[in-house]
Amino acid sequence: MNHKDLMERTRKEHFAVGAFNIDNLEIFKAVVAAAKNKKSPVLVEVSKGEVDFWGYDNIVDLVRNARDEGVMMFINQDHTPSVEEARRGVEAGFELIHLDVTDKGKTSYDDIVAMTKEFVPYAHEHGCLVEGELEYFAGSSNVHTETIDYAEIQKHFTDPEVAAKFVEETKIDTFAASIGNLHGLYPVPKKLDIELLQKIRDRLDCYISLHGGSGTPPHFFEEAVKVGVSKININSEMRKAFRTGLEQALAENPKEYAVPKIEGPVIEDIQSVVEVHMDTFGSTGKAV
Repeated sequence: MNHKDLMERTRKEHFAVGAFNIDNLEIFKAVVAAAKNKKSPVLVEVSKGEVDFWGYDNIVDLVRNARDEGVMMFINQDHTPSVEEARRGVEAGFELIHLDVTDKGKTSYDDIVAMTKEFVPYAHEHGCLVEGELEYFAGSSNVHTETIDYAEIQKHFTDPEVAAKFVEETKIDTFAASIGNLHGLYPVPKKLDIELLQKIRDRLDCYISLHGGSGTPPHFFEEAVKVGVSKININSEMRKAFRTGLEQALAENPKEYAVPKIEGPVIEDIQSVVEVHMDTFGSTGKAV
């Protein structure tokens, strides 16, 4: 069972696979533990900052070690800002690449198409699946204090017809849909336009992903999976669990310097976040 089989199964068996960003070893260990406990397939992913922190080869080694332990885990390079860096991910052994050359909405449609078309044949030649993005996803993978400006967010919603044209021109495997999802955690819950998602699904034959999943009420994910979403990204919720858990552990153990004793409960907090999403996405029990 490889990454291509997994993505195909998401369509046939009506579940989504969680794509969890790994900022550090503690978060990675939590994702591994959750995948084992839930018997769930899982994607771990790294964006540019995380790639720079870890290094390509270290990430690949971590995932291969987890697979040796029986975890059904694959690697996605998230929001890759250039064709050159996307090629580097393929060379390192990443199985999925999300090419994001939107430059925060500054790149024209034609230029996005041109760069995506340049990369896709190379990726496919090496057995790598490509995710493409047309609309810039607002926010950042952080905990925000401001509310969500939905009037502004809606300006960047996916047009199903434009999406269909983009997929046909570029031959990407996965399309990153914009239906109200945005990066980060906010003081108000996010709202997904499921009717729009259905229109997108009706026009596309490829897989569909949702970025910026943190802070979304579970019923939206359940509805999105029924429509046919294959991949959902989670990051900020794990970052918050790590920081708040670590702050609490340090406050409760002011004289403890053995790092594993301090971080053990923190990893468990993050694991709980991951497991809840695996249940919601319907991936629990789907590992082979």
